[in-house]
Amino acid sequence: MATDFSFEDLVREHQAMVFRTLLRLTGRREHLDDLAQDVFLRLFRALRGFRGEAALGTYLYRITVNVAQNEWKRRQREDRSHTSISEGEEPLETRLQHPAPGALEQMEQSEFAQLVNEQLKALSQVERTVLVLYHQEERSYEQIAHILGVPIGTVRTHLHRGRGKMREALKGAIR
Repeated sequence: MATDFSFEDLVREHQAMVFRTLLRLTGRREHLDDLAQDVFLRLFRALRGFRGEAALGTYLYRITVNVAQNEWKRRQREDRSHTSISEGEEPLETRLQHPAPGALEQMEQSEFAQLVNEQLKALSQVERTVLVLYHQEERSYEQIAHILGVPIGTVRTHLHRGRGKMREALKGAIR
């Protein structure tokens, strides 16, 4: 693949998307730098064989989704082998609210965002991936289908099911 730009330019251009997508798919900040590094390392290794059949951004989304799926599998193995000492602790950002006016509103927004993230984690991997790519990353059905290597109808099905599960879970959790 002949390019007029350096790998550093690729990283600079796409790093925000990679970090944002990894955070949304994994739901945790821990190991985020390592996961993003893994994404770009895989991209670097794959660039020689990249034939340009898909847009580079779509190809990078696929790599990002694969890395997130590997992280989910690693966590499942880890969760089965032991329980975390810090389980049940609130994240630092929810314990230390900003003292400025509107703190109550900020807290409610933070709690709702945390609730949404928790409910996202409860979805299947594919439902979570489709919801994040569609609603948060604003990818089209076609792009998601290409990223995941599934038919568009399958994307629509997972999006519909994921939305329904989220709606029910949030309805039950909100007063």
